[in-house]
Amino acid sequence: MTKKVALNPDWPRAANAGFAMGMQVGDTVYVSGQVALDGDGNIVGVGDMSAQARQVFDNIEAVLAEAGATMADIVKITTYVTDMARYAEYNAVRAAVFPDARIASATVTSPRLVKPEYLVEVEATAVIGSGP
Repeated sequence: MTKKVALNPDWPRAANAGFAMGMQVGDTVYVSGQVALDGDGNIVGVGDMSAQARQVFDNIEAVLAEAGATMADIVKITTYVTDMARYAEYNAVRAAVFPDARIASATVTSPRLVKPEYLVEVEATAVIGSGP
């Protein structure tokens, strides 16, 4: 039986989160919902959807690296945005991160995330070695 392995980058905020930033089971990596926090727990890009989205994807990349995975190994993301009127700002960053759009994706609007300053949260599933 394959055991699950917690994935936590060397972030001070990860040590106090109360949950793993990601979990690996076999070759599959599940990245917990990431928000626009830097490693120290500071909010990046207050009021700026693009800056927050970039930080979110940087965080996802760091969690994946703990398992030896890359952004190219992502097979699915689920995104939560607080304002669909700002979706285009998020989507421009998403399109830069996944230029070939070879992922499954869902986007959901939520009136509020854990903190009111958060504009976007993304969770991801990756399969190690599945990228091109």
